[in-house]
Amino acid sequence: MTKIEIIARRILEWKLNRWDRWYDYKNDRFILVSDFQPDENLDHAMLIVERLKGLGFTYKTNGTSKASFDDICETGETLAQAITNAAYSIADNSSIDEGWI
Repeated sequence: MTKIEIIARRILEWKLNRWDRWYDYKNDRFILVSDFQPDENLDHAMLIVERLKGLGFTYKTNGTSKASFDDICETGETLAQAITNAAYSIADNSSIDEGWI
């Protein structure tokens, strides 16, 4: 799985409906895989931030290239990349409650 797939499945809880689209059952909508680019689009990255905040994580940023969720801090060339990198660290390391992954 790619970084984006891991974030979509484990953090956003989206299901792969077909090879080219996700299903967001909470909002009853389909999202094309090619349309979800959180490492390039800050609005997409903020969906991840809102989900992690809802799970109890505290979000902090320097506003340009660093994002932190509790004690997980990552950087990127852009804030969107930093958020994506931090979310991936959380999801890939399973450092959150396994019950929802």
